[in-house]
Amino acid sequence: MSVDGGVPVGGNGADGTTAGKRPNEQLSSWFVRSGWSKGELARQVNRRARQMGAHHISTDTSRVRRWLDGEQPREPIPRILSELFSERFGSVVAVEDLGLRAAHQSPSVSGVDLPWAGPQTVSLLSEFSRSDLMLARRGFLGSSLALAAGPSLIEPMQRWLVPTPTADPGQAEPASVGRPRLSQPELDLLESTTVMFRQWDAQCGGGLRRKAVVGQLHEVTDLLQEPQPDATARRLFRCAAELAELAGWMSYDVGLQPTAQKYFVLALHAAKEAGDKPLGSYILSSMSRQMIHLGRPDDALELIHLAQYGSRDCATARTQAMLYAMEARAYANMGQPSKCKRAVRMAEDTFADVGLDGEPEPDWIRFFSEAELNGENSHSYRDLAYVAGRSPTYASLAEPVMQKAVDLFAGDSVHQRSYALNLVGMATVHLLKREPEQAVTLVEQALNVAKSVRSERVNTRLRKTVDTTARDFGDVAEVRDLTDRLTKLLPETAEAV
Repeated sequence: MSVDGGVPVGGNGADGTTAGKRPNEQLSSWFVRSGWSKGELARQVNRRARQMGAHHISTDTSRVRRWLDGEQPREPIPRILSELFSERFGSVVAVEDLGLRAAHQSPSVSGVDLPWAGPQTVSLLSEFSRSDLMLARRGFLGSSLALAAGPSLIEPMQRWLVPTPTADPGQAEPASVGRPRLSQPELDLLESTTVMFRQWDAQCGGGLRRKAVVGQLHEVTDLLQEPQPDATARRLFRCAAELAELAGWMSYDVGLQPTAQKYFVLALHAAKEAGDKPLGSYILSSMSRQMIHLGRPDDALELIHLAQYGSRDCATARTQAMLYAMEARAYANMGQPSKCKRAVRMAEDTFADVGLDGEPEPDWIRFFSEAELNGENSHSYRDLAYVAGRSPTYASLAEPVMQKAVDLFAGDSVHQRSYALNLVGMATVHLLKREPEQAVTLVEQALNVAKSVRSERVNTRLRKTVDTTARDFGDVAEVRDLTDRLTKLLPETAEAV
């Protein structure tokens, strides 16, 4: 029985049908192009609803047929459909593109064009994290958000570069904040807890501790709502920025894309309040990675250039190398090989300077190791190969670099998700070279790693790679065996917790 409900267009007749209802041609067009059956779309809607915690959703083929016939589904169905079609086609498919109506959203929990001011940033962080904790289990938070892309995303982010007005140095702090509300050990503990959460994410995936990170973020915003000395407030804003970025990254990892983008935006606002430009550039790089994932490499490039420009005079060599590597990924997906190769070289050359200045580096950038550098650059070459029509030349460029990344990650007990992703990446390189047996071996290794990683991103990559392998090499015995074992070996989609 379908209990999600729907709102017919044009008014209801006495029998509950729609008077003068017209078929939804926009939704029908996307549906036909997707290649899904009505039953498959219903199953995907139900699976995504369970992942979001919307357990009241139970869609079936008859309900899908009614949507195609013109019925307007109630929230969170429109947002779920938007996410599913966006992932299917590798680009943002808005609710309106599907001929559906978006729910009215208050400015506090929707959009990315937010005030760049400390009190408003604290208020929005508090409200959004509280909503996530209280409402996500019923599916109403992520389903009430819309992904921003193009100018509606880039233009507000450019305001990150606008200098924040500085206080009059001759003006004394209010007496109420003369004494620190937090001790040095307490601040140190807050920061070390963020480091621990980041390590858990790298090792276990975003699905294991997402709500714990959101809860910690909410606690930090509570502290920011109390009067604090300037130095303490800056450290708390930096902690809030790191936690919000991590909450966004974990949301991205488990497939909650609009929620992830909202956290990234709020993290950038908090980083600005902390006066931490390198951290802001890192947050923009996470936003850029999400845009590449969503098939918006032009937006990704704009975000990376914004990050590079904003931190050019203060970022460490490791951070700059990471930004160059992400620039290469954007150029690869835009089909610009010469600019991609130049960015790859810049990433390698800059990474060679890591540690030479002797300056301590923040924990958030330490993930960008030699293994990560090789992984990013090899994926750039791999992406170029696909954009260029499965070019064997670029596949050959990717193979030795990807192999180096796989070998380095194999000995890393912490970054297991990166190990799994690079095993899958290496499998796709072998598919480009028409070597299905080698691809199957790598996919099986990745499946073993994925058992201990709650990452829908890893699972999705595995499913897509196996689907591609079966489509192109279905007559190979090893491929048939892998396809038969996939359901049993691949972990079920993890609910975001």
